[in-house]
Amino acid sequence: MKKLLLLFFVVAPLSAMAQKFGHVNAQEIIQVMPEYAKAKTEIDALQQQYEADLKSMQEEFTKKVKDYETNASTLPENIKQRREQELQEMQQKIQQSYQDNQQALSKASQEKMQAITTKVLDAIKAVGQAGGYVYIMDIAGGVPYISTTLSTDVTAQVKAQLGLK
Repeated sequence: MKKLLLLFFVVAPLSAMAQKFGHVNAQEIIQVMPEYAKAKTEIDALQQQYEADLKSMQEEFTKKVKDYETNASTLPENIKQRREQELQEMQQKIQQSYQDNQQALSKASQEKMQAITTKVLDAIKAVGQAGGYVYIMDIAGGVPYISTTLSTDVTAQVKAQLGLK
């Protein structure tokens, strides 16, 4: 029994040393993916459309405010109050549109990036399984230190798995 325990304590550290660890820069991979460029272009176009819509609404609001200020002294009190109410509602609509646009933009960005991230993670898993790695750490996540002598950079292998250069 003692020999068996002794053998275990001698062999266990050796098997632990044989484990392979890797690291990858997922952000570097994502940025060279054609899907990322396409998603970024689509998000930028969506953002420009939202900005153009808001600018149009803001210009219309500014025009109505100027018109109101110009004619306010000649308007009857009931019409003045109605126009003030319309201006307040218009301003609230602009603010609500801004918030809705920000949420829609964020959601669209998350959806597009989720598909890209999933593809990269699947490639990392495939490289890890094919290479017999115990663990592959993403250095883009802010890891303070990775030993390059004990860990292998598999970024190029993941790029190859994805068909990237």
